[in-house]
Amino acid sequence: MPARKPTKKPAAKAAARRATVSRVTKEVDVSVTLVLDGRGDATAKTGIPFFDHMLEQLGKHAGFDLAVKARGDLDVDSHHTVEDTGIAIGEALLQALGDKHGIRRFGNATIPLDEALVQVALDLSARPYLAHEVDARSKVIGSYDTRLTEEFLRALCQSAGATMHVRLLAGKNPHHIVEAEFKALARALGDAVAVVGGGLPSTKGKL
Repeated sequence: MPARKPTKKPAAKAAARRATVSRVTKEVDVSVTLVLDGRGDATAKTGIPFFDHMLEQLGKHAGFDLAVKARGDLDVDSHHTVEDTGIAIGEALLQALGDKHGIRRFGNATIPLDEALVQVALDLSARPYLAHEVDARSKVIGSYDTRLTEEFLRALCQSAGATMHVRLLAGKNPHHIVEAEFKALARALGDAVAVVGGGLPSTKGKL
């Protein structure tokens, strides 16, 4: 009888890199669903239309499937809603990354939007730090306080364990500046979470 050929074991499927996070406080109720290896399908309902638009830009340009729902004390201020949304997205990002084996870890993007030009460089290092050198030159876009962009990014960095530097290289229009920030963040994050192989990207043996 002819020798039987060894049976090949099917390759193990990579674990889905996704997370669902719920954050409830006396001030806000936020839920986030994040799929890192998505198609860029993003929806956001926070009660702050411009912020919703920015979150959808984040998911779209990072290639994430992102769904955000938030109910906050908008009658008081938008601060709690924006900050806690950043915390929840950062927690979802950290959970979805798992042990971080094989990721690129670093991301860097410089994005133009008409006259505005913004650079975001980041490291998924487990060392939270934000340097935010941006003046949006306006306090409010619609109902969105532009100063909350820094609060959103700081909250995301803290909960995701990311080092991030954001610089405004050029720009006059506040809408263009903030939108360029979110798009640059998206592209940098999309690159940083990409799986490129090679084990854990750290000489310390831990991230």
